[in-house]
Amino acid sequence: MNLVNEIFFNSIRDVILISRQKVYRSVNFVLLETYWNIGKLIIEEEQQGKIRAVYGANVLKNISKELTLEFGKGFDERNLNNMRAFYNSFPIWNALRTELSWTHYRIISRINSEEKRTFYLNEAADNNWNSRQLERQIKSLSFERTLKPNPNKEELSIHSVLKDPYIFEFLGLSSDAKNTEFQIETAIIDHIQKFLLEFGKGFAFVARQQHIITDNSDFYIDLVFYNYILKCFVIIDLKTDKLSHQDIGQIDMYVRMYDDLKRNEGDNPTIGILLCSEKDETIVKYSVLSDNNNKLFASQYMLYMPKEEDLKQIIDQDRIIYELNKEK
Repeated sequence: MNLVNEIFFNSIRDVILISRQKVYRSVNFVLLETYWNIGKLIIEEEQQGKIRAVYGANVLKNISKELTLEFGKGFDERNLNNMRAFYNSFPIWNALRTELSWTHYRIISRINSEEKRTFYLNEAADNNWNSRQLERQIKSLSFERTLKPNPNKEELSIHSVLKDPYIFEFLGLSSDAKNTEFQIETAIIDHIQKFLLEFGKGFAFVARQQHIITDNSDFYIDLVFYNYILKCFVIIDLKTDKLSHQDIGQIDMYVRMYDDLKRNEGDNPTIGILLCSEKDETIVKYSVLSDNNNKLFASQYMLYMPKEEDLKQIIDQDRIIYELNKEK
């Protein structure tokens, strides 16, 4: 295909793709509206004083059979209950994010907490999560791992973006073997899309082993990102051992150096994150990490997906220490 024909082909292709996207959005909107209204009717019927056990066992079951006979699949008793849960979780139509699919809403509607539902609703829409990515974020307790979750999309801060701990099971590295920093860095670059999904909102990759030259020395920063929401560089120093005071001094120096040599006009101050396999809370407590600054952070990373109860325990312990340090 010559250049002229290729340009002509791509023009037609773009028209078709845009049209298909419009059709999908239109169909998705109508489907969500239909299911939301059916859920509303079911809830309103329940609230008319019906005995719920009888209603659930008989009326809904019979209606699902009649609807299936007339309209085909999609209206069985289980799906009608999903529509009921959908409306019950999101009773205000204007609060919905219609760019999300019915599958997204079925998943989010299972969450009991309104605050968490709102968080995952906005995160899924803003970050373009597919349903599998949404399930992974819920399963890995993304809400609980975020330092200060902000479900209502108020002004974001670094605390509403960063997590602790991070879960990097997608890197495919053994948690039993002794991995080097080079191996972890390489795995992150190889899985950069999944890493950015896990790392948080608004991050864009800038460099690996970025070379910084001063008057007398050369330094190499493990990973550099830019957060376009917070409008700042974020540098990451990877550690495969327990956190030490030397590590904290190094990331502090890197942040100051980056602000001096790389930060552009209009950028906010650089943020430094120590990603370590194990945190020493005593060192955290008696270091600049506990001084309520918004520039230096230490987060643990895990190379496997822990059991939910184990993860909850880790998060609870970490948040207690975090709050105590804030009050220091």
